Amino acid sequence: MAAQEKTFYLETFGCQMNVHDSEKVVGTLISEGYRQVPTVEEAGLVLYNTCSIRDKAEQKVFHRLADYKKLEAQGKKFGVLGCVAQQEGEKIFERAPHVSLVCGSASYRKLPEMLTQIENIGTGKLRVTGLDDRETDECFETEFTARTNPHRGYITIIEGCDKFCSYCVVPFTRGKERSRTSESVLGEARQMAELGYTEIQLLGQNVNSYHDPAGKRSFAELLGAVAAVQGVKRVRFTTSHPRDFGKDIIDAIDVEPRLCDHVHLPVQSGSSRLLAAMQRLYSREQYLERISWIKNARRDISITTDVIVGFPGETEHDFEQTLSLLEEVGYDAVFAFKYSPRPNTPALKLDDAIPEVEKSRRLTILMEKQRTIQQKQNQKHLGQIVEVMVEGRNEGRKQWIGRTSQNKTLNFTAADEHRIEPGDYVSVQVTTAFPNSLVGNALSNSEVFARV
Repeated sequence: MAAQEKTFYLETFGCQMNVHDSEKVVGTLISEGYRQVPTVEEAGLVLYNTCSIRDKAEQKVFHRLADYKKLEAQGKKFGVLGCVAQQEGEKIFERAPHVSLVCGSASYRKLPEMLTQIENIGTGKLRVTGLDDRETDECFETEFTARTNPHRGYITIIEGCDKFCSYCVVPFTRGKERSRTSESVLGEARQMAELGYTEIQLLGQNVNSYHDPAGKRSFAELLGAVAAVQGVKRVRFTTSHPRDFGKDIIDAIDVEPRLCDHVHLPVQSGSSRLLAAMQRLYSREQYLERISWIKNARRDISITTDVIVGFPGETEHDFEQTLSLLEEVGYDAVFAFKYSPRPNTPALKLDDAIPEVEKSRRLTILMEKQRTIQQKQNQKHLGQIVEVMVEGRNEGRKQWIGRTSQNKTLNFTAADEHRIEPGDYVSVQVTTAFPNSLVGNALSNSEVFARV
């Protein structure tokens, strides 16, 4: 009698780190003889890769698990992966007894053995856990990565976080900082280039906190080395922490055109007083010093950031300082969020909680201001000819969708559109600027169309 086929369904919540973790988890499962299926109903193993950055993340996971409890009778097994798994630990088994696996991201390297344990148990008879936190020194490195985009790929170069911002749960859910060797990163980059990937994005909770365990390369030197890999046309990196952001990073971008001219540098607040309460390890003045390095570069580098509004004790004056920082920097995009208390974080002990309605008011004011700034920033591109990596097609508008080196969305038309494919690099002249995107026309000269 033939062995029953092993199938799995994986749903991912959260950031790019989680998305890439899922690519590696999928690759690991496939290498262990599993087949990925598109629906929960078809799967023998149902997995949720979770994120706990935002409020009520745990509730969303438990609600999802409750919805599928009825499927337990069909012999399905369930697993919770990622940050909520690490945060809630074995409490997940108490609230959702039909779950068989709880595994934090720091334990993914143990997945093969945990899968073997799951396969050899009856439904609900045994529980398998992987809850390494700040003890492990190991990274999740695997040659089995099921990449979801055929042209742009992620490489995690550093895992975990040692910064302990007072509002953030990541140091507790992803463990301490641990970097891969630069040779390991370059080996993966070369492999990706050989497979046809032309854009590589280096990932880390604090990507510029990278320290080569072999001592061969700094983060800036690693950027240059990845960009020098044959076949690579673009290199991006995220997310940077201002405390560890050095001028050598900007010097590297100036020297190497394949390093994208975009820096994401989260500030969180424009108030030095609030930054100290957040334990961000820098002041407004120190942050602006790093902005000056970027603005004084030879290349025109776009700047994006993250902002939290309504942090405990944020006064109207603190908020006004954040608004003034937006104006002073002139960000190309801002990702803004209302503060939400997270388990185990020091901010839980702070007084002066901001009412939800006031958080919403401040967020609306901030985003309206930023929309005006972005419109002004994007107007600068009118008439420019920029290189766009094609990502897809909007048939309704008869436009191609692409992204510039500055990480801006550019929708364009092309006279010889039948020659364009996703993954191509096309020269486009910008004709229209909106707050969140650009519009243009591809140059008709065939020499501007580039395939690698």
